[in-house]
Parts: sequence; C-alpha cells; structure tokens
Amino acid sequence: MKSSLLATLLVLLAAMPLTAQYQKALPSYQYQFPRDHFNHPDYQTEWWYYTGNLRSADGHKFGFELTFFRQGVSRGKAQTSDWDVNDIYLAHLALSDLDGDRFYHTERVNRAGPGLAGASEPTAKVWNGNWQVQWTGNQQQLLAIAQNFALRLVMSSRKPPVIHGKDGVSQKAAGAGQASHYISFTRLLTTGTIELNAREYQVEGTAWMDHEFFTHQLDTNESGWDWVSLQLDDNTELMLYRFRHKDGSVDSFSAGTYIDAEGKPSYLGVGDFSMQPEKETYASPDTYAVYPIAWRITVPSLRLDLQLTTPLKSQELVSGMGAGLSYWEGATTVAGRRDSKPAKGVGYLEMTGYARQEDPR
Repeated sequence: MKSSLLATLLVLLAAMPLTAQYQKALPSYQYQFPRDHFNHPDYQTEWWYYTGNLRSADGHKFGFELTFFRQGVSRGKAQTSDWDVNDIYLAHLALSDLDGDRFYHTERVNRAGPGLAGASEPTAKVWNGNWQVQWTGNQQQLLAIAQNFALRLVMSSRKPPVIHGKDGVSQKAAGAGQASHYISFTRLLTTGTIELNAREYQVEGTAWMDHEFFTHQLDTNESGWDWVSLQLDDNTELMLYRFRHKDGSVDSFSAGTYIDAEGKPSYLGVGDFSMQPEKETYASPDTYAVYPIAWRITVPSLRLDLQLTTPLKSQELVSGMGAGLSYWEGATTVAGRRDSKPAKGVGYLEMTGYARQEDPR
C-alpha cells in the first residue's frame, strides 16, 4: 500500500463524525433476504467474512480467508462527485498452506469511486477491486487474485442463513444499540481452484460466511475478542465468541450459537459454554503479540468437550495500517467427544486485541 493512501485513511478514520448520524442495531429490525446479504449504509460499520478449510485431490490442505469491510465516515452529505468519500472499503485476503507450512496474506483499501468497491443487491455482488463474491441463486462465487496466489471458488449453502443472538440482535454490551445484526451461512459446500506459486490445485471442502452490520458495539472496557466457528463431521456447527476485559476477565456478553443438523439455531449465553486457552502459544515477531493457539471448548447442555488446535502457528494478519488492525485468524481442527462418542471437525479461530505497538521487553 502506498504511504500516501495509508496517511489518507488514517486521517479519515480520525475525523469520523459522531455515530448519531447512523442507525443502531435494535430488536425492531425486520430481516429480508436477499436484501440483507448486501449493503447497509445507514449503519456505520459492516463486514462480510469468508473462511474455509479445503483439500486437494492428493490430500494437500489449505485454509482461506477473504474479508470485506465497510466503514462509514460521512452520512447525509450531498455527493458532488464519484470520488467523494462516504465510506472506506478495506479487504483482507489470506491463504494458509497447511501442508507447506506457509501463510500468505495481503490487504487493500478503496473508496467506492466509479465502481472500485462496494456491496450491491441489484448486482448481487460484494467486491473490492478484483476481489469479489458474486451471488447466483443459492451459490456464491468467490474470486480473489493476489501476487503469489489466487482463489476461484464456488460455495453452495446446505443450510438457511442463521440470525445470531436474541430478538434479531447480537448484544455485545449493556444498553440499547450496543449490538450488531449478525447473519451467517454456517455450511457452504465449496469447490474450485487455488493457484499458488504457479501451481494449480483442484480443491473441495467447506466454508463459513459471517455478515455483521452495526454502529455501536464494544464496551470501552473491552480489549478484544476470541471467536471460533466449528463445522463438526456430524453436520452440526458451533460459533462462540468471548470478549476480554482489559483486566483479563471475560465479559458477560460473550455468547454463541449452536446449529443442529437440520439448520435450527440455539442461542448460547456466557454461562452455557466454556472457552479456555491452553498452554500452547504463538509469539509474533512482528506485533509482539502472544496468541493462545490451543483451546478447550465445552458445552455441557450438548455434552460437547472439544480440543481445538491448529496445524500452522503463524497465521497472523499483520496490517500495514498499524497494530490495532493486526490479528490472528487461521484454520483449525477440533477433536473430542459428544457424550460417549468421538467428535471431530474443522474450523476457524480469530483473536483480536493482542497486538502491540512496540516490543514489551
């Protein structure tokens, strides 16, 4: 990224207007699909997250992430040019070569301009430059081209979209509107190709898509979060997140969702599950973060007891926009028991708020 572009972005983010210009995520919201798969400019922040675990015909394993972000910087001001900035569009792209023990990632930032980035129901597309997801009926076609790798994937949902939380909102802190509207496709059967260092792999597997839009969310006492999405081999899924206070304690608004084999979601409050880090960590040489990369996850009501691990420790996305936008997100495996039977699957783990500006030693 050019330094002038980065400087412009930081100035715009610092000068963002009062959030009073934007709507809050409230229980009165009426979901409509396909409309709610696309842009919500009346909310200040929005993102579309695609992650997945794929395998080639010869057994080579990969993880991938493609994330689109929209950040509102102005709302209600008359637009006099295509180049006026009402929203900033960021995107992150990553490929985990799990068998090759390599992690590749890149990022970009754009304004909407004359079609440079956006999310549009009429065109059924979310994009940032030549990274895009195009919707066609029940399928989502993902295309992302980077310097050393490219993804061309077709994802077909086997379950209806899940709305997380209670009463249509995923509450993140005390108070009306301290929440998000949070939608997921939890089991996307995926096929396509990965190009890596001039070699093409035919791949298949499963992906997960998260879409959130909101204006207010985290409490000022929260330092970050730990989030997992798990796809178990019995055709069920589990999403959990825990917010960390600055003193290290877990926030009471931590929550999750269990999705059964038929696609029915069940809400999980902070007292319904345990998500505890184990001893294994990854120490980043770039951001000085120390990430817990092994976790024990239990859900007593589901008789689930799982160990989460990763085959690749170094899956940190180090952002050129500063430590505050760097985070660890990577492919994981899970194994354990459901009641008296073995349980296993794959997933993704995200950890934010660990990166530091300078070496603490």
